[in-house]
Amino acid sequence: MGCSVGDKKVQSITAPPPATSRIRFFNFGVNAPSVNFYADATKMTATQSTTGVEATSGVSYGGVGAGGAYEAISPGQHALTGNIAATTDKDLAIANVAANIEDGKFYSFYLSGIYNTTTKKSDAFVVEDNFTQPTDFTQASVRFVNAISNANPMTLYAKNTTTATETAIGAETAYKGAGAYVSIPAGTYDLSTRYTGSSTNALARTSVPFAGGRVYTITARGDITVAPTTTGCAAANKTCLDNTTNW
Repeated sequence: MGCSVGDKKVQSITAPPPATSRIRFFNFGVNAPSVNFYADATKMTATQSTTGVEATSGVSYGGVGAGGAYEAISPGQHALTGNIAATTDKDLAIANVAANIEDGKFYSFYLSGIYNTTTKKSDAFVVEDNFTQPTDFTQASVRFVNAISNANPMTLYAKNTTTATETAIGAETAYKGAGAYVSIPAGTYDLSTRYTGSSTNALARTSVPFAGGRVYTITARGDITVAPTTTGCAAANKTCLDNTTNW
């Protein structure tokens, strides 16, 4: 019995390999308008539209694009921008950061500081999220980022609500800085930041749960001259400690 063999085709690979680097985007610029985030000419975040026309809502102040998920991005040099989403000044870039994205690494882009309504500019910065996934599921990994432009450098502390043990989460961190990830027992914590040499809390947030095997970033945001909130970050412009999961 004979058999036939089909033509053998040579596979042609012309597309670039899948992006192995990741980035996420925060709008923490006080008084900043809602924005869409871009890497060069590529739109990285969007708000769902049911009309077929691009939504004008974008990522509002206090928000994070894609619900906090990381977006794939190709390694290399990129111009990262936050562009106004509204009809007025549509697509105007209010912040621009040149960033070198390394292969296989994770990053976070922050609109930060206080938005200037005259120049229509916000500050911004990028930090590497150099975490490793915990293998001990009794532990959580936490780090601190300071996105408050008019605050002094400060240290984040986490106090376990059951044991009352307080742990410094890394060292003193200045504006635009990111501390090291610190391993702490899974549980519920009262968080606070303090300036060097001070026993008074600059910021606080109570009853924050950290699950075992997860990685978290606590980010200080807002205007330091505005009275803080301790229960979350819903109030506009108030200083607060944002809690976002990395992993």
